Amino acid sequence: MLRLAHRLVALAAAGLGACAGSGEGLDQNGRPLGSEAAGGPLTATFESIQDNVFTPICSVCHAGGAAPEGMRLDAGNSFAMIVDVPSVEVPSLYRIKPGDPDNSYLVQKIEGHAAVGAQMPFGGPPLPAATIATIRQWVSDGASPATAAAASVGFVVTSVAPANGEVVLATPQPIIVSFNRALDVTRLGPTAVRLLRVEAGPDGELTADVATDLRVPDANLRVLLVKPRGPLANGRYRLVVAAGPGAGVADLGGQALVAAGAGLRVTEFSVEAMP
Repeated sequence: MLRLAHRLVALAAAGLGACAGSGEGLDQNGRPLGSEAAGGPLTATFESIQDNVFTPICSVCHAGGAAPEGMRLDAGNSFAMIVDVPSVEVPSLYRIKPGDPDNSYLVQKIEGHAAVGAQMPFGGPPLPAATIATIRQWVSDGASPATAAAASVGFVVTSVAPANGEVVLATPQPIIVSFNRALDVTRLGPTAVRLLRVEAGPDGELTADVATDLRVPDANLRVLLVKPRGPLANGRYRLVVAAGPGAGVADLGGQALVAAGAGLRVTEFSVEAMP
């Protein structure tokens, strides 16, 4: 029943055919006429592009476990999902390559000359030339993140995809963990983050390690990419951050994410691949 429900959700998303609709009644940024974007007029900053383009247009389709190619463009996940992250369709290209809009796959998609697939927004009118030019300018300027200051409460995880409790229809490529501060890459040993397969056993839970590769994008040090080395079988998975000398996750100032000797369950999700 659960699998059928997710199949219906995926078909419904495909039936929408667009992140922007037919184009009727839309303003120059592709938003419904009369709507107000939280960021005001579109400018070449991440906050403005998120508020004017990604949230009202793209996240209609690109959100949640059924997001096309796993690329979520909702406000909580978009920056981590696109900046210095390889495209699934064309892995030789980053979705956004800071400083290089011509070789940024997302830019190619909205301009309509990507090597794979249709122009985005799919099924709807193309973004206006002025909107595309503004996105290109943001990329050319270095694709900086939002300017909000890091939280004063400490070094914390700000978002994870897949989210806790989420069911996804394919192996995440990759699992993305976002932080409020830049990571100290030198402390990321091979056991810094573990992906576990979780099953019910006669005496409680049984866990088994899943082989992964860890990567922090050069231009996005607040993001950790955890890529499974092979397809994940249907089942439940848990991502855990390790602690201790040489194995823990810390920011550039040396502040650890978790106390020594403990582990932090970052997310637990299920894979239910469609046959």
